[in-house]
Amino acid sequence: MSTHDEAQAALGRAARVETAALRNSGWYARYLWVFAAGQLVLVPMSLLWQGTTAALVFALFVFALVGGLSVYAARQRVIRRGFGPLHGGVIGSWGALFAVAVGLGTSSFEDSVPFAVVAALACALPAALAAIGEGRRTA
Repeated sequence: MSTHDEAQAALGRAARVETAALRNSGWYARYLWVFAAGQLVLVPMSLLWQGTTAALVFALFVFALVGGLSVYAARQRVIRRGFGPLHGGVIGSWGALFAVAVGLGTSSFEDSVPFAVVAALACALPAALAAIGEGRRTA
């Protein structure tokens, strides 16, 4: 086998791996939808509940959500190129929005149900938008 044939075969294998990664990356859209849905519970819970019981339930919910999604993500066979920056952007955006929501929700909008609803939707938005984009990318 010549060097040219070996290079061509290597490029063919790389193309097949990339195609498989893209085809199998639908798992990330599902991950993002679960994360977004979790925000619809997590954010109001963090803004409206007080006391020890609320803190324990909140901690258990966060542990189950993050732990479950982490195990799910770790079990995936392939990830596509550009996954790290995309995921970092999604989580970074969510983190900034969650910090603003908690800051405003505990200072200016304490016990405000309308604010909790808007904050929950805002915190779910980065993951939902990324899930839509990921779904389009893998379709």
